[in-house]
Amino acid sequence: MQIIPKVAAVLLLATIGLPAVAQKIKLIDGDLSALKNEKQVNVEFTYDQLKVGKFDNEADYIQKKTTEYNQKEAGKGDNWAKAWKNDRKDRFEPSFQSLFNENSDTKVGDYSGAKYTLVFHTTFVEPGFNVGVMRKNAYIDAEVLIVETGSKKTVAKISVDNAPGRIFGGFDFDTGERIKEAYAVSGKKLARFINK
Repeated sequence: MQIIPKVAAVLLLATIGLPAVAQKIKLIDGDLSALKNEKQVNVEFTYDQLKVGKFDNEADYIQKKTTEYNQKEAGKGDNWAKAWKNDRKDRFEPSFQSLFNENSDTKVGDYSGAKYTLVFHTTFVEPGFNVGVMRKNAYIDAEVLIVETGSKKTVAKISVDNAPGRIFGGFDFDTGERIKEAYAVSGKKLARFINK
């Protein structure tokens, strides 16, 4: 019956080499009290000037990964590149909204008539990796602006740093799944931060 302690020891050793990444949310400018009585807030997601991993330009990252995958299997890279972009609308944004709404009385969504808009601008993505014996968690950084929907006047600016993307148990071999979790965590923690 020594199997469980051995498994626990192996799991502990496997995680020792992983750097601890703690998410930080900080009010940079402005005041969040304007949202206090709002039941609905419009939400927009932007990705311009996005940095990915070691690449200062997302397009360079996409080109490299597409070429690598296509060399392994014809068409695999093209499919990967499509999924990389489509995951935003299909996985990341819905996950953010779902967890935000679960943790706040103020609901975010496609509310173009709302007084305020939350603009979630992703500035950096670390896709991470999981190859079974080795892994690196995904994480994202973002800038959040609360603006008046009509005038686009900024009411508040918030930074979101090191939002972690990982699945409990380590079964996150899919890049999109890891990044999706980073957006889910961001939605949850941002909702709680704004509610404070």
